[in-house]
Amino acid sequence: MEDFDRLIADLKQKRDELRVQLELGSMELRDEIKEEWDEFEHKMRNFSAKAELEETREEISEELGELAEDLKRGFARIRDALKD
Repeated sequence: MEDFDRLIADLKQKRDELRVQLELGSMELRDEIKEEWDEFEHKMRNFSAKAELEETREEISEELGELAEDLKRGFARIRDALKD
């Protein structure tokens, strides 16, 4: 996941650099690129949101795995106690 975080950080940095270049560019150029830029920004937001969801899903999956193991141990203790 660390590589994925680096990828997101790199994409955000490149986006910010392009934003500065666009702001420094001519009005004509900005008008030509505006639609494409807006689409890019939308895709970037979607990408970031999906990346956060994936990270959350992995965390939840790990927690569910730990909970399942706790439940198994608890069931085993109860089963053993009933045998006594």
